[in-house]
Amino acid sequence: MGTDLVRILLTNDDGINAEGLAALERIAAQLSDDVWIVAPEYEQSGASRALTLADPIRVRQLDERRYATTGTPTDCVMLGLRELATGPTPDLVLSGVNRGANLAEDVTMSGTVAGAIEAMALGVPGIALSQAGGYESSAGFFAAAETFAPGIITRLIEVGWPKDVVMNVNFPHGEVADINTVEVTRQGFRDVHVRHAEKRIDLRGREYYWMGFRQERSSPAQGTDLRALYDGKISVSPLHIDLTHMATVRDLQAKLGGTPPGVSHG
Repeated sequence: MGTDLVRILLTNDDGINAEGLAALERIAAQLSDDVWIVAPEYEQSGASRALTLADPIRVRQLDERRYATTGTPTDCVMLGLRELATGPTPDLVLSGVNRGANLAEDVTMSGTVAGAIEAMALGVPGIALSQAGGYESSAGFFAAAETFAPGIITRLIEVGWPKDVVMNVNFPHGEVADINTVEVTRQGFRDVHVRHAEKRIDLRGREYYWMGFRQERSSPAQGTDLRALYDGKISVSPLHIDLTHMATVRDLQAKLGGTPPGVSHG
């Protein structure tokens, strides 16, 4: 992976009109003058790696290198890399900037992270970017991401990473002047349950549920993505999609049989 970025593909899960995508466009403009955008027509938060198989995907061209689709972030990246970004395949996929952090166990549900993973699966480096904070709208909400992302992306490209890994970058909420540390972290896990369903009543008197997250902090260990964000640091987590738990594999092989990792069948 070279240091000279020629073409960049952008996507997100908040939708083509999201403020975070506009922030990502400004970030990408500092890295390349050949930037393509393929993003969902509507918000796809929580879509994970969903691939649209039972419905057609409609594509709306908004500009020479800007498209909106009715698909998921995974659909968008696949279409962007294989169909819509004509000419050479993009050198990098940036997904985000998500409104809200993507940390801990949430990364398995994140459409933002999924966009980077789909890039990796198709042989292109992928970076997911998220801005911590609530859902309030303010002109400076994405200031931390816009300030620090270009340098972090450039440095990551310079040092490189394995082809089966994606980078998950989270920016803390707060004043830019107070952010002065980048920490390479591991994925953490919360010790509190923040996901919940709230029962509501519609205007016809019928019940429905709204899924969401409680704003409750856990007590994460040092070195995790959660702890870094709590401490006001920028978190950079290398992720991959091999979900195999090797300690359990070795334990079960001793009891049920199997070929240990690294041992050929002969």
